[in-house]
Amino acid sequence: MAEKDSGGIFIFPLSSVLLPGGILPLKIFEQRYLEMTKTCLRDNLPFGVCLIKEGREVGAPALPETVGCLATITQWDMPQFGMFQLITRGGERFRILETRVAANGLISAQVEMLPPDCGAAEVDKTCHDVLKLVIDKVGAANFPAPIKLDDPAWVAYRLAEILPIDAAVRQQLLELQDAGERLMQLRHILIRQGLAS
Repeated sequence: MAEKDSGGIFIFPLSSVLLPGGILPLKIFEQRYLEMTKTCLRDNLPFGVCLIKEGREVGAPALPETVGCLATITQWDMPQFGMFQLITRGGERFRILETRVAANGLISAQVEMLPPDCGAAEVDKTCHDVLKLVIDKVGAANFPAPIKLDDPAWVAYRLAEILPIDAAVRQQLLELQDAGERLMQLRHILIRQGLAS
């Protein structure tokens, strides 16, 4: 599948990584992101979530990693004036081609969408069993529906979300194009952490 250019999107640099299919609650209070949220709600647009490479979430515009994940707003509330509470869901992965920063510090970017995962036809048994144990223990309601334990990409992304790993490691897992390679790396992490043998 050829990579396609999706044009321009807003970029929201965070100190966490959003993965495809994942749920990310956000509290929006900075003026630039309030404006971004209003535009996305009005025009039914996703925005891009990228891990911060340099800088901080608040204040001067941070430098984002080049690979991120689209976030679609699924629920929103304004509990007080000047603050949005959002629930967003991760969509497709993208690569930033070029960025520009508006006068208010809001970053927008030209991006290309990355093709769906290739590789693994089946789920790694160790990864499957560990994730199933966790789901059985904490309840399926704590995971994005539908539960897809037979889907290599879904299993890999959900494991990457719940394991106690560095954001930089999560970012590397996001950037991998091969679902089999992602599952293999996760299995190594499980073994290193003593969660599997």
